[in-house]
Order: sequence, then structure tokens, then C-alpha cells
Amino acid sequence: MPNLYQKWMYAWETRLTTRDTNRIVRPLEWGMEWARNWPLVNGDWPDSQEHFEPYLHKLNDTIVAHSDQFFSYKPPVDFRLEKRRVELFPTGSNANEKVPKGDGLFLRFTSAVKTPFPENDLVNARWFPAEGRRAVIVLPHWNANGIAYNALGPLLNRLGISMLRLSKPYHDIRRPRETARSDYAVSPNICRTIDAARQAITDIRSCADWLETEGKDSIAILGTSLGSCYAFLASAHDPRLRVNVFNHASTYVADVVWTGQSTRHVREGFENDGMTLDRLRQAWLAISPMAYFDKFVRWPKNILMIYAKYDLTFLPELTREVDREFRKRGADLKTFVLPCGHYTTGEAPFKYLDAYQMVRFLVKNL
Repeated sequence: MPNLYQKWMYAWETRLTTRDTNRIVRPLEWGMEWARNWPLVNGDWPDSQEHFEPYLHKLNDTIVAHSDQFFSYKPPVDFRLEKRRVELFPTGSNANEKVPKGDGLFLRFTSAVKTPFPENDLVNARWFPAEGRRAVIVLPHWNANGIAYNALGPLLNRLGISMLRLSKPYHDIRRPRETARSDYAVSPNICRTIDAARQAITDIRSCADWLETEGKDSIAILGTSLGSCYAFLASAHDPRLRVNVFNHASTYVADVVWTGQSTRHVREGFENDGMTLDRLRQAWLAISPMAYFDKFVRWPKNILMIYAKYDLTFLPELTREVDREFRKRGADLKTFVLPCGHYTTGEAPFKYLDAYQMVRFLVKNL
């Protein structure tokens, strides 16, 4: 029976990961222009394309060693709340999802990281306020539409927890008009992908700044998939994010792209130009959780890590390696395993089991 269930689950997961037909295979680009204004670059620049890769490999080591500086930021000064109609911003097969009628309340401010896309640089976060000091910043998965995870807001509010649902860089209302999906967040453009992660981390920390002005001094972060990676990086560099929920987690960004079923088009773009996993792992080391476990445990944090037994996108063996790294350092970690896959986590009945574990943890630890 377990073998039959596994086959059934893998088949279901595969149907879900292949239903979108608008994935684009993009070519390898080093994207060095994205790195020119990064901290730690300091005008040190390769003089020809053949030197780009060794330069970036060294730069990643430098960033990891001095990551507090790399992920530093100037706090925004233009926080404002905006009431507007709730929109879907679909990215593919989620185009037919029903959008609740009515308006939502959104936090807007200018991102501390600037990109060539003005719409991306205006941060957007749906605000679900509740009385009290407790709040959670929620980061949806890669290519999430504009209403994903909003259902958690009213539920958490009833339990006395405010929720700020952040639109990640290049997602929903922040997505450049030239793209149909959130491709610019993770793609074969090496430096743009790093820059997107850096922007996400500064946006998260800026959201924590605003929450403090609202009297929220007990702050959690909840991230799913790519959102989980960003949540880990932000928490490793900010002591205020003391309660952490990682809904699907992995070691290296490169390993997820290389082994994941839903990132096959990204891997294909790399392989078409001869990139290998080992080289890519070093090129994206600076945005990979594996590089920051020692920094993560600098401050006491409560951690819930949820993963799926039949995950074909974040392979379970990668998540178990994350578990070992946490436990090796004595982190306060709870792990829960879902009997489904990555995409099927969003399907009934698994989405209810997932939500129950996350909400229960937040209520208990915030």
C-alpha cells in the first residue's frame, strides 16, 4: 500500500507541476550590471567576460563572510497604507481562481534596493490588523498570485495575531509588464537572482520596522518554498524575527533548481550553456541557507520546519540536511512531515493540515 500511495502522489504532483504551459527557457546570463551597486563590490570589477565567473565565486565568499553588510539597508521613510481592490495577478493555471469581492488594506513603501523596474521597487504587503503586540510576516511561494495565503489573515486575526502578507520582488503587483510569471526572481541570470533575494531580505526587514511603529514587538516570519528561503536569510540577519515557520526548506538554491521538478526550465537554460551544479552552487552561495546556519543561531529563535514526504520540487533529502544542520547547532526546532508533495500541499486535505500546524505553532510561540 505505501508503494501504491507513493506512485499516486508522484503522479498527482507531476500533473500539478506540468499544468502551466507558459514557462520560458531563458539563456545563461551573468548579469554583472546588477552587482555594480552592491555593498562589498567597491568598484572592484572584472575587465572581461572570461573573468566574470571567478570574480563572482570570490564575491560570494566575501558576501557570506560580511553578510550583515550585504543585507544592510536604509529604512524607508515613506510607509503608507492604501485601500484598493483585491486583484488576482495570475501567473498561469491559477488564472481561474476566484477573487474575493471588496477592497483590501495594503502597506506600500519604496524598497531599499533599486531595480530598473519602478513597479517592482514599490513594495506591497496586504495588512490584516489585530489588537495586541503579535504579528507575522508571510511570504508566499514562487509565482504565487495576488491572493495566495490571504485566507490565513482573518484566521490569525481571530487568534490575536496581525498578518502582513508581503508580495515578494517581481511577484503579483510588482511583476514587470514584460513578464507573465515571476521569472526575474529565479532565473539563469545569476546576479539578478541574487539581487532579487537581497531586495526581498531588505523588504522583509523594512516590514519589521513598520510593524514596530504599529506597536508590534513580537514578530514572526512564515515563508513557503522560495518564501521560506528568503525568510531564513532575513531571520539569520535580524534578531527581531524570533519565531520562524519554514514551509518547505532546502540547503542551496542551486540544488533546488537542479533537482526540482518545477524548475526544469531554469536548469535547461543553464545546461544549454554548459553550467554545472557545482559551479552554480558557488555562484549562488550568498543567497543559500546552507551558508548561514552559524549566523542564524546567533540569537534564540523558535523554529517550525514543515516538509513533504513526496516532494519533487524541494527533495526531502535536502530538507533533512537542513534539519541536521539546525540540530547540530542546538537550535530550538520542531519538524513536521506532510504525507504529500510540494504542490499538493496546496490541495485539500493537506492544505488544512499544513495551516493547522503553522497557526498552532504561531499561537503557542508568539
